[in-house]
Amino acid sequence: MTCAKLQRNSPILGGLFDLDLKQEMILNFEEKMSVPDFWDDNEKAQSLIAEMNAVKSSVDDYEKLQQEYDDAAMMAELADEEGEESLFDEIAEAVKGITKKLDDFELELLLNQPYDKMNAILELHPGAGGTESQDWGQMLLRMYTRWSEKHGFKVDVLDYLPGDEAGIKSVTLLIKGFNAYGYLKAEKGVHRLVRISPFDSSGRRHTSFVSCDVVPEITEDAAVEIRTEDLKIDTYRASGAGGQHINTTDSAVRITHLPSGVVVTCQNERSQIKNREQAMTMLRSKLYERKIEEQKKHLDEIRGEQSEIAWGSQIRSYVFHPYNMVKDHRTSVETGNVGAVMDGDLDLFIDGYLRSQIKVETE
Repeated sequence: MTCAKLQRNSPILGGLFDLDLKQEMILNFEEKMSVPDFWDDNEKAQSLIAEMNAVKSSVDDYEKLQQEYDDAAMMAELADEEGEESLFDEIAEAVKGITKKLDDFELELLLNQPYDKMNAILELHPGAGGTESQDWGQMLLRMYTRWSEKHGFKVDVLDYLPGDEAGIKSVTLLIKGFNAYGYLKAEKGVHRLVRISPFDSSGRRHTSFVSCDVVPEITEDAAVEIRTEDLKIDTYRASGAGGQHINTTDSAVRITHLPSGVVVTCQNERSQIKNREQAMTMLRSKLYERKIEEQKKHLDEIRGEQSEIAWGSQIRSYVFHPYNMVKDHRTSVETGNVGAVMDGDLDLFIDGYLRSQIKVETE
């Protein structure tokens, strides 16, 4: 029996990670932070710090992986030279662990699209079905909130419309964190639930649908052109989740973009001015997403391809009865641990989708 040899000091990730470039980026970040007026724009400063910390974290992770690789390679070399077969199992475990870490690290590096690093605006809209589908919307709200918390992302509720008896009629979340959109774009689509309804006294099985829309938070005014005369702005009294932000002033804001018909609402803040600013950011993000989709549709037409994005195009099914299973229809990734998924363990599906897209792009 021989130990599979590992080349010591071999660069991991096949050159995908440019260590010198990352270190240069850190120096540039630090230079920007040293200017006297750095904190004049607090939001921009915090965003730059978060980006720098993310780059530093990736460098630290890379160096730790490289060290683990070198240690395993040295152990394999010694085991071969000394004929220490007792070390082979230990080396195999080490290699298995390194391989898993490399897979995770590689996926994070491949989130390199222009807006992947941005915050994400996530909306949930239950379909037909009244209380049953509205309750399903509430369950998904909890699932995405738990997933975000596990990844250290901050969740702000921008707009919340409670259901008539239970659940939600709609909700809009701003999920803040580096690469939040890059990961959550995998969740865009229709989510289907099959279960015995707790709201049906006859104990019948019901199927419910909720659409999930995800766009990057676009803050650059240059991304899309929005003319004041194209906007219809309404104000109304806020009625936030669980009674939050209930007040006697018309602080909530609804903005309608007349040419496109896109409507956004925000009632997160007590200040009408702040709600209006956030609503404009949401509108800008939606219009940018629409612009990208139109460009993609045009390219598909040129290629002679058909691309349909419709309400009925479910991306994932969550089956609670007659068996337990969550299955992603785009990648065929599935699991029987429904409870864990509903508690925010979505990485299995997000990773599967992102890797499938990477494969498509490279073909």
